[in-house]
Amino acid sequence: MSRPIYERALGSDFARLQPELQEYFSLAPGSGHFGVGEGVFDVVGCRQRWLRPLLRLTTGEEAFFPEYGEQVPFRIENHAHLDPFGRSSLTTRREIFFPGGTRLFHDTTSFDESRSSPGLLDYVGRYRRLVTDLNLSVTADGRLRGVSEASRLFLGRLRIALPGALDAKAYAEQWWESTDGEHGRHRIQVKVIQPQVGLVLVYAGHFNYRLQEYPGGLTAPGHLPAYARPERWESRI
Repeated sequence: MSRPIYERALGSDFARLQPELQEYFSLAPGSGHFGVGEGVFDVVGCRQRWLRPLLRLTTGEEAFFPEYGEQVPFRIENHAHLDPFGRSSLTTRREIFFPGGTRLFHDTTSFDESRSSPGLLDYVGRYRRLVTDLNLSVTADGRLRGVSEASRLFLGRLRIALPGALDAKAYAEQWWESTDGEHGRHRIQVKVIQPQVGLVLVYAGHFNYRLQEYPGGLTAPGHLPAYARPERWESRI
């Protein structure tokens, strides 16, 4: 079983994460398990009304969406696997249960060793047309922070590096929140900001998390359920 991609990306800093985060990010290909989280977003979606019609045009990508809500339930699944190119990866599938319907948000994060500086690449959406470099850090109190950098857009054979003026960056933070008694919960906050328009997307909330065995005890490193697979795998960086 290969090492978890977040441990590989963080190196010795992985041990500085809160213990509950270390457990959360320790899912690795071949473990025979996938992660399931269920919770509530305190806020989720696009706050800017004027931007929502534009986001409605992108809903087929299953990455951005025009709705905005508060106290919205959601479900998340994490699947660690090897992608078709042999890269250790983590595919995440989110279901967001807005009153008017469910939105899906997918991405696959892969550890890429082919570059001079190995690191994480995040492929976003149903077709994985958008890829960003993902830079991680650990705060003094053991939270995980992530910032997306240097986005590229894939359109057929075209590879388009987005200039800084057009690129949107995602700022994420995840941590474990202790509550009264023995229990606690995971918390996450993500903001996607575009220099010209400001805040494009936000979601922040809490969830409980558990590991679940794959049916039949599957432990193949390359296994990824059909419903979690992208429409297309993208090998370029």
